[in-house]
Amino acid sequence: MKLPLSYEVDRGTLKRVIAAASIGNFVEWFDFAAYGFLATIITREFFPGGSLTVGLLKTFAVFAVAFALRPVGAVFFGVVGDRIGRKRTLALTILLMAGATTIIGLLPTAASIGYGAPLLLTIVRCLQGFSAGGEYAGACAYVMEHAPHRRRAFYGSSMLVSTLLSFAAAAVVAFALEGMLSASAMNSWGWRVPFLAAAPIGLIGLYLRLNLQETPAFQALQERGEVAHAPLVDTLRSQSANMLKLGAFISVTALSFYTFTTYFATYLQVAGKLSSETALLITVIALCVAAALCPLAGLLSDLVGRRATIFGTCLFIILTVYPSFALGGSGKLVESLFGVGILAVGAVLAGVVTAPLLSEVFPTRTRYTASAITYNLAYTVFGGTAPLVATWLIAKTGDDLAPAYYLIAISLLAMAGGLGLRETSASSLHASGTDNANSGPGGEPAAAPSAAAS
Repeated sequence: MKLPLSYEVDRGTLKRVIAAASIGNFVEWFDFAAYGFLATIITREFFPGGSLTVGLLKTFAVFAVAFALRPVGAVFFGVVGDRIGRKRTLALTILLMAGATTIIGLLPTAASIGYGAPLLLTIVRCLQGFSAGGEYAGACAYVMEHAPHRRRAFYGSSMLVSTLLSFAAAAVVAFALEGMLSASAMNSWGWRVPFLAAAPIGLIGLYLRLNLQETPAFQALQERGEVAHAPLVDTLRSQSANMLKLGAFISVTALSFYTFTTYFATYLQVAGKLSSETALLITVIALCVAAALCPLAGLLSDLVGRRATIFGTCLFIILTVYPSFALGGSGKLVESLFGVGILAVGAVLAGVVTAPLLSEVFPTRTRYTASAITYNLAYTVFGGTAPLVATWLIAKTGDDLAPAYYLIAISLLAMAGGLGLRETSASSLHASGTDNANSGPGGEPAAAPSAAAS
């Protein structure tokens, strides 16, 4: 059966789709951003005693532990999403994420219950990580399966825009609280405000998602009777090679993103000796500029293709990461801002091309499962550990530029894996069964396989 490259949706529907997908994404990353920006306060409240470096290592270790549950959530929500659809699964993920984030804002500290405080923090962070495991890849699939053919990176860039703006919002809130409240007020209740804000935002996102339709691609799959009965088995059997290659590329997406958005604010303070207020201001400016660059990066990727974007992204990071860290550690406002800006460009290029790749590389039948597992495994290994590894490398080597060498090494791995993928920018997301695995030369869609073959 020959199927069209895409199903046209009206502009109003597309706007609602992007809004519903983006708001859940916003809630997910707002929590992670707030945790990173408030790391020094969280250290004092949940891990008192000892040196600041040891406390930060413990705080970032809890940050990393939450990522350990993301692959588990990816398997669970991926299988559910490929069996019952994208819409209902995404409604569940935003409900759990917003709830877990709100609970963090209500937790007692070590001064109240001692060792129980970091234990509870770890448990709630794991719940948040579990629910987040089904969010980003599913939201990307939801947008991609509605987006016009050959403009998927452009529309998919909205996912990274919402992510970056969530980090900017978390930084602004943290900056405002630091400026308006006394140190005692900030330590006692001010740090809780960003986490409690997730409750109303999450309810709005839940309402939007419950009032949207299922994606055209999944509806077509249901009509053909080709919904996978065992998505995990199908995924591991048919998509393992693509998952490894894409996962290798997403390693640099994860590492560059968390280095830029979460760790660098701490780096500016530790290596550059800047105040927390100045570091947050620099970060907010860089985040807003990065968000503005996302649609342009999407247009570029749609124009030149995914493989060219992969190569250019990795090369850019390799060439610029060392000077970006050197400038960031200079202790000077303008130089630090420029250094963060350079790092931001690489993170934007990697993040924007990752959004369409998550859907284009895998067939509709197992898209949610394959993309969620691939994305979350890479982010667990390379994203969740980024602040921890960077802090450890500096402490171990005594070299403030040590994290730059680590990012260069991962960029080489990402280039090798990413260039092992075929060109997918012209692939159909609406063909049957193993559609994306059977594209013709140069990424052009081949004749769709029969139902029996899928």
